[in-house]
Amino acid sequence: MIAAPPMVNTVDFPPWMAIARQEIGVSTYPTGQSNPRVTQYHAHTNIAGYDDKASWCSSFVNWSLAQTGLEGTGSALARSWLNWGEPLVEPVPGCIAVLSRDDPAGWRGHVGFFLRLDGEHIHLLGGNQLDQVREHYYPKATVLGYRWPKA
Repeated sequence: MIAAPPMVNTVDFPPWMAIARQEIGVSTYPTGQSNPRVTQYHAHTNIAGYDDKASWCSSFVNWSLAQTGLEGTGSALARSWLNWGEPLVEPVPGCIAVLSRDDPAGWRGHVGFFLRLDGEHIHLLGGNQLDQVREHYYPKATVLGYRWPKA
C-alpha cells in the first residue's frame, strides 16, 4: 500500500481528470433512446455495445483512463477497481474511489474520481451519478478503497 503517489501533489490533478471534466453533462437519454457517448464508454469494458440503461460508472472510469493511455479493469463492475493498480492509505485528488452500494458485503458498488472530503461525505467526479457525468457526494462510510495506477 502506498501512502501517496509521487507524481501528484495536493494542488494538481492527474491528466485523466481533464478528460473526465470535459464530459460533465453527458447523461442518459429518456426511455426508448440511448446516448451514444455512454455506449462509447461501455466499449472499454466487458459490456461493449450496451446502451445507457446499463450502469456506466465503471465504464466511464475505464474510458477516461484509456484516453490518457492507461489500461483500466476492462470490467463494468465498480468493485473490479478494488483489484486494480495500487491501494492508497489516504485519498489524493484524482485517485479512484470505490464505494459499496446497498450491502457492503455484496457485489454492487460505485466508482469515480476522488475530489475531496467534506465532513461525512466524499465528493466524486464520475459517470452515472444521478444519470450524468457530474460531481456528486456520498457517505464516507461507503468507501471500500482508494486506488492509483501502478508506477
